[in-house]
Amino acid sequence: MFTGIVEELGELAGVEVLPDAARFTIRGKTVAADARHGESIAVNGVCLTVVDVGGETFTADVMKETLDRSSLGSLTPGMPVNLERAVRADQRLGGHIVQGHVDGTGEVLSREPAEHWEVVRISLPAGLGRYVVEKGSITVDGISLTVVSVDAAEFAVSLIPTTLQLTTLGSKQPGDPVNLEVDIIAKYVEKLIGARDTAS
Repeated sequence: MFTGIVEELGELAGVEVLPDAARFTIRGKTVAADARHGESIAVNGVCLTVVDVGGETFTADVMKETLDRSSLGSLTPGMPVNLERAVRADQRLGGHIVQGHVDGTGEVLSREPAEHWEVVRISLPAGLGRYVVEKGSITVDGISLTVVSVDAAEFAVSLIPTTLQLTTLGSKQPGDPVNLEVDIIAKYVEKLIGARDTAS
């Protein structure tokens, strides 16, 4: 489990294409420092399992389904990536509950700079809008963000200078894909209410 508080802006150092998969080598001094085989690290919001660690890099296998259903398939060596280690039970939950299971990909639609922040509009894949509410939480490329506004097809978030400087959202441009994970609590509530209505 993660919190959506990005620890480090890393870099995709290499990609090895495998049958129906790929092996990523990712450079991240902070997250690789104490990484061990089998541990989880979120890469642009996707939970990946560490296969090997060497110096400031770690490797992880990415299944074809993950490549197809997230923006990881569009990454090339040299591109920046948001990195977060799995949260420990004794840590503060600074963002919100993030699983690292991408629900879909959106697209950056526009950027509107202001004096102290920037408003970014992102498209919503069909079917995800019902889980996104104004002032609620959403994960964009592994970043826990508060929704400023939302309709059936898109939502907007406000990015503070720290987010702009220390994550990939500082450089994403209109047309760029982003990974989206909606609030897991909303999905559980929907299922429980549906089960209750079916039972009655």
